[in-house]
Amino acid sequence: MNYRHQYHAGNFADVVKHLAEVAILTHLAKKETPFAVIDSHAGRGSYDLGSEEALKTGEAASGVQMLDGLSGSPLLDRYLSLVGEGSRIYPGSPLIAAKMLRPQDRLVAVEKHPEEAEALKETLSPWRKARVEGGDGYARLVSLLPPPERRGLVLIDPPFEAPDEFESLARAVRGALRRFTTGIYLIWYPIKADAAARAFEGEVLMDARNALKIEAAIDAAEGKLARAGVLVLNPPFGFAAAMEQALAKVAPRLKAKTRLDWLAGEE
Repeated sequence: MNYRHQYHAGNFADVVKHLAEVAILTHLAKKETPFAVIDSHAGRGSYDLGSEEALKTGEAASGVQMLDGLSGSPLLDRYLSLVGEGSRIYPGSPLIAAKMLRPQDRLVAVEKHPEEAEALKETLSPWRKARVEGGDGYARLVSLLPPPERRGLVLIDPPFEAPDEFESLARAVRGALRRFTTGIYLIWYPIKADAAARAFEGEVLMDARNALKIEAAIDAAEGKLARAGVLVLNPPFGFAAAMEQALAKVAPRLKAKTRLDWLAGEE
């Protein structure tokens, strides 16, 4: 499949990933002390759901656009207020984070591809505390961690263009954990083969004390993404319950099956 995100923005996997992001940032904002958000593979920040690429796959139409008018959980309501209930422009994870920053918080968004990085700079230009860096997100994590704030979210959402992406991802996560043990990590990955996904999870768990996996699956045509995982390390208190409540509302609309599993520790 083509992992250029313009084709997939607002799909079922984005909905689950961004619900998790909003839940974590909502928790971090409960304390007055500042937090940092580091997004290692940030993309362009916003996506036109009316573009030729988005319309070609139609993934948003069976994703976020199926949630119009839905409510019933504080987390779901907050998410929908941020993404506009499937309106023409869908925000990526760095734009969602920027919208949730308080004056004392900051965002560092890393993007490797120059054209995407330039688009991201334009998208985030209204937020003074949001900074875009061009470069390899895996390599940049070493210098960005630990953040001076000593609290925050590290979001790792690679495009999975390389055949050894799971190996690179596992190395990066383990290295990041050793530098910023107490950080909250949100890691997204496609699940095309159970063996590869389980091997990745096993590698990460060698250094993780608390890990919650959220998995979502839909019926999809051959060649399209049908399963995805979100691995959350050091999930905050109440995160699992908030996600379960929101997903109970969302999953039927997406025609998705979702499940949460503690892989290490528990709430």
